[in-house]
Amino acid sequence: MKNYILLAMLVLVSITGCKNDTKETTKTTDDQAQGAMIEATSKQDIETIKLKISLESKGERQSKGVAYFKQEGETVYFDAKTKGLTPGTHAIHIHEKADCASPDGKSAGGHWNPTFENHGQWGSEKGYHKGDIGNFTVDKNGIGAISMSTDQWCIGCDDPAKNILGKAVIIHQGEDDLSSQPSGAAGARVSCGGIIQ
Repeated sequence: MKNYILLAMLVLVSITGCKNDTKETTKTTDDQAQGAMIEATSKQDIETIKLKISLESKGERQSKGVAYFKQEGETVYFDAKTKGLTPGTHAIHIHEKADCASPDGKSAGGHWNPTFENHGQWGSEKGYHKGDIGNFTVDKNGIGAISMSTDQWCIGCDDPAKNILGKAVIIHQGEDDLSSQPSGAAGARVSCGGIIQ
């Protein structure tokens, strides 16, 4: 009889332990679900701003291009795609004004440089313009692309040292040497697109 009582007590303790394990598992799952819900809500609260810019040809060779800007939170993503350019390396910059009216693209002004730094490679400790995107390669079929992201730009914010609206994307005939002042000796402007909403 004592053996039956002992066995019954062991079964009862075992069942209680299993119930506690189940509750703990459920609690962990609930915590994970709540965390995922908070993360999803945070992502939904981030404002996204998108711009699509057409790059018009300047000069003798007819080219077409498009640039995309997308801001999510504090980060701006930039993508540009071109076709019809001369194969090789081309510089691409942001210039001061969204004015592509002149045949040579010079109406867009110089490089956008709101912090008054020397021209240079993006991210260089020696200095660089906020418009110094850099170089990209065009293949033998005249097709090229470049992408980057940064928290040093914004689309329409109140900070004039970050706001890219009212500026222009310029593609140059040649390569930016990343050191010559004030603009990298990249040659003529072959494409221009104003950054406007």
